[in-house]
Amino acid sequence: MSMRTRLVLILLPALIIALLLWRERAPAHTDVLHLYGDVDIREVDLAFRQGGRLAAMLVDEGDQVHAGQLLATLDATPLREALLAARATTAQAQAQLLVLEHGNRPQEIAAARQEVAQAQAVAVNDAHEYQRQRLLQTDGTSSLRQIEAARASRDAAQAQWRADVEKLNLLLAGARREDIAAARARWQAAQATQAQAATALADTRLYAPADAQVFSRVLEPGSMVAPNTPVYILSLRQPVYVRAYVGESNLAYMQPGRAVWVTHDGSQRRYAGHIGFVAARAEFTPKTVETPDLRTDLVYRIRISIDQPDASLRQGMPVSVDVPLGRGRHGH
Repeated sequence: MSMRTRLVLILLPALIIALLLWRERAPAHTDVLHLYGDVDIREVDLAFRQGGRLAAMLVDEGDQVHAGQLLATLDATPLREALLAARATTAQAQAQLLVLEHGNRPQEIAAARQEVAQAQAVAVNDAHEYQRQRLLQTDGTSSLRQIEAARASRDAAQAQWRADVEKLNLLLAGARREDIAAARARWQAAQATQAQAATALADTRLYAPADAQVFSRVLEPGSMVAPNTPVYILSLRQPVYVRAYVGESNLAYMQPGRAVWVTHDGSQRRYAGHIGFVAARAEFTPKTVETPDLRTDLVYRIRISIDQPDASLRQGMPVSVDVPLGRGRHGH
């Protein structure tokens, strides 16, 4: 046997094995790229923003709920009373502001004018009395003590007259701008407190944020609930996403919007979907992904939206994804 023949016999098996491995790992020579992943788990932990006693739980585990459906309530009595108190405080602050803005009533100003006139009359009379006592002193009819008493009475009457005049001027001027601004700020603060109380009262009713299935009923009526403590866990029904991973060599096929087929072991149906998201950075292949590639390979996460899902596609379920490599949509 010649050297050339022996060399061919030695290299031929290695070439055949290499060719088979290359054909198995290179999707460019196939019509479909096979990927593996699972249905995304999309859950919502529903909780009250307020604490209190749980009054009612209206749905059970497994129930289908709709967006806007009432699911649970808290005892609203304390928060309802707090709202009534906040409304009263707001009304009081508004009344005080209106008093300052509208100024003094005409009756108050008229009464102040009468007080000024009365004080003026008293002051004039006391001044005359003081002068009379001084004249009487010259002929000895009035004593020094009487003159001093008349002077004190005159001075007191004049002081009262000036005080009443200042009081009238204040009534005519009305409230200061600073006082009105402070009263308006107190009214606005009371309004904000009232709005917070109304929001807190509304938060005693818990509604479904979207169409979903009740995955877990965490608490029961009568329980004391702290703020932000979950009482229900909902599993969202729509949309349904599939999380899969693709190697760098096949990343060029993963354009957003590309049509794919999704299957799982429990059904013969093939679900039409499309690629909606491709991760911008690589990560190591998750252990949950069944793939013939090595576990240490770097892959990119993709998200696939299912066009018409049904109840058999359950969250967390492992699935297979077929990506047609032709240009047609959902090629066979």
